[in-house]
Amino acid sequence: MKRELIAYLDSIKQRDPAPRSRWEILLYPGVLALGLHRIANWLFKGELYFLARFVNHLSRFLTAIDIHPGATIGANFFIDHGFVVIGETALIGDNVTIYQNVTLGGTNPANGIAGKRHPTLEDGVIIGSGGQVLGPITVGRGARIGANAVVTRDVPEGATMVGIPARPTVIDAQNYNSFVPYGTPCSERFDPATQQFELLKCEVEALRGKLAKLIEERDAVRSDNTDRQSA
Repeated sequence: MKRELIAYLDSIKQRDPAPRSRWEILLYPGVLALGLHRIANWLFKGELYFLARFVNHLSRFLTAIDIHPGATIGANFFIDHGFVVIGETALIGDNVTIYQNVTLGGTNPANGIAGKRHPTLEDGVIIGSGGQVLGPITVGRGARIGANAVVTRDVPEGATMVGIPARPTVIDAQNYNSFVPYGTPCSERFDPATQQFELLKCEVEALRGKLAKLIEERDAVRSDNTDRQSA
């Protein structure tokens, strides 16, 4: 139990450079909300629904984070700041990071899997501030949801989604380190007021990288041909 807690706190420190110690991380509202959710989820599975809801409401009062007792959450889940809503049938994998004002919301179950109204987040997903992920969709492993994006369709593995409705950028999530400030791609200044500019900037950077790679390949081919002719 102690080792698992230490590993969990260390996983948060890897994603958030602010805390000076593990003790400080224990004061995070996201950590308290997750701990209380584990209790509420255990009660919910035991069909003690009233007690589960009571713990849920206590958690929401203390942390401003509302996690339905029925939500399934994997290891090393980190909510950075509060005002997050997670619905009953949400499925969250391991090492998922969510920033403030995020909603994992539900839609009509007739539009998707029977009884499944909320999203599934696979391992390593990051959702930026204000991201809204709605319906019984799947966000693939390692995907990034940019700030204020609204996602209503499945997200491929490793994609970076921005905008309303969300669409993929040309920059893969694998290009980022484990710490991504507020889940935003390319620039810490990425926000709705400058989205178009930042998207163009991302595309230019990607095209520059591809051009440099093509030039290197061309030069390598020319060098090989020169060596063959000399031989």
